Amino acid sequence: MTLETLAPAADLDADAFDESVLAALTADDFVFKVWGGDWCGDCQRQLPEFGAALAAAGVPDDHIEAYPVTKGSDGKEGELVEAYGVELIPTVVVESPDGEELARFVEEEDASIAEFLAERLADVEATA
Repeated sequence: MTLETLAPAADLDADAFDESVLAALTADDFVFKVWGGDWCGDCQRQLPEFGAALAAAGVPDDHIEAYPVTKGSDGKEGELVEAYGVELIPTVVVESPDGEELARFVEEEDASIAEFLAERLADVEATA
């Protein structure tokens, strides 16, 4: 199973994103773990733009891990859902190359996924 909604939106390119957002997404060898469902309205609305931001930033494919989620009788089901405590989607966890969680986006915020994570990652870089 794939996560089709993470495919970059065709109508967005690098010019659509603030340079500071793109720079924050690539400031280190971050790993982006993305949980979502193609059936989910929030994912359909948010993940194509996030996919476009990752592409515009030049994040390598091997630094993006997509985890499709299904609806089960006890809530969300899918690979690593339980291990990462994923209850709402989309959820995006950003980890350092050694697996330390640096930032997490859950379902919806006042900013896009890319902007929200870029702000958190900039804070991490500033305190490093």
